[in-house]
Amino acid sequence: MFEWTGDEYAMFSEHFNGIFSGYMAILSFVYQTTTIHASVVTDHRETLNGDKLVLRGLKFHGYHGVKPEEKKLGQKFLIDVDAWMDLQVAGNSDNLSDTISYTAIYRIVKEVVEGASHNLLESVAQLIASTILSKYHQLSAVRVQVGKPHVAVQGSLDYLGVEITRYRSSVDMQS
Repeated sequence: MFEWTGDEYAMFSEHFNGIFSGYMAILSFVYQTTTIHASVVTDHRETLNGDKLVLRGLKFHGYHGVKPEEKKLGQKFLIDVDAWMDLQVAGNSDNLSDTISYTAIYRIVKEVVEGASHNLLESVAQLIASTILSKYHQLSAVRVQVGKPHVAVQGSLDYLGVEITRYRSSVDMQS
């Protein structure tokens, strides 16, 4: 059985307390950071759980991609959009002026996808999202999914693409 001398115990105790204090400081920092981050995520989740306008399966021909043939021949793109806003007033009033017309959002998507060529789908999605949020201040967030159904990939697939979510606060900061 091992027995500590007074000096050994004091040295170990001092060393252990230093390590323990450092460990507790790290835990405290991680807890505070996680708590702050969790509250931000919670705020966005609440936004995304609310009312929204839904546009699904929009199809357009565009000239986006990094390959020369994509820019020359173009291809079909599939777009989905979710736009979060409070729909209670429109639900109660039954007036179009209390909401945002689906066709107005559709036109923005059409103009972007059928408009100027972009190399990346990320850029197409970003332009759609930022244009929608900039034009309609009633929206708190927008989710845009851009898919390419015809890609040079061996194997069966419906499409490949990107999905982004942008919040009113991120657009306001960019302005």
